[in-house]
Amino acid sequence: MLLGNFLIGLREGLEAALVVSILIAYLVKTGNRRALIPVWTGITVAVMLAVGFGIALSAASAEMQFKTQELFGGLLSILAVGLVTWMVFWMRKAARFMKAELEGKLEGALNVGPIALTTVAFLAVGREGLETALFLWTNISNSSEGSTQPIIGALLGLATAVVLGYLLYRGGLKLNLKRFFTWTGGALIVVAAGVFGYGFHDLQEADVLPGLNSVALEPHLFFSKFGTFGDWLQTAFQGVLNVTPQITWLQLIMWAAYLIPVMYLFLRPTPGTPAPKKSTKATTEPASSS
Repeated sequence: MLLGNFLIGLREGLEAALVVSILIAYLVKTGNRRALIPVWTGITVAVMLAVGFGIALSAASAEMQFKTQELFGGLLSILAVGLVTWMVFWMRKAARFMKAELEGKLEGALNVGPIALTTVAFLAVGREGLETALFLWTNISNSSEGSTQPIIGALLGLATAVVLGYLLYRGGLKLNLKRFFTWTGGALIVVAAGVFGYGFHDLQEADVLPGLNSVALEPHLFFSKFGTFGDWLQTAFQGVLNVTPQITWLQLIMWAAYLIPVMYLFLRPTPGTPAPKKSTKATTEPASSS
């Protein structure tokens, strides 16, 4: 779970870091350094809201009975996967226009006043923060290894994202963002597929859906053949792919029903992508031989 949450923290955190760097760079470039105070205020409030949201989810879940807790966790897992999937596709489409869009909103807010600047920064970072908090909470709540490793993985991912964001802002790092978000987006879809399947497993444990005893796979029996190394492998697969000791047929079907079409849609060429031009040599050779 450490590696899976590291990936979530890195991917989501870098998006938020890019938003912050664009806002700050625009204000510095246009000589509006005084406007940095309301912008940082909005960013701080957004981060506090995301942290508070995660704490509230944990507190609310802890007070519930087992079946209610499983129902709550299952529904939130499915919701979190939906939000993250939308974010992955939105980022692939809108990344090239994000800078211009944010700078346009910030320019309009400068003419209105500090409250507008705070609001722009809060909304820009708050959406990323709430999505991250929800997805991390569902991943941590599904963990069978306690809460320490998943939280450490998330914090390491967020810290790495902050460092990368700062280096990008200072110009000390050249990163192919399109390639980065493509690779991390594909990996995040794999993680989300596990969360999606586990969400339906939670609903089975809550007696909302049938088939809890219809077991399709038992990975723990396979991994147990390899002793300590097998235990390590099971922990790794559990952390990244949410491979539980027992996988029900419904869980397996929903995992595949999400992963296959979503990954296909994500990796296929986007509509409107120009086809590669034929070289002059390739077009002239047939004419000369005829």
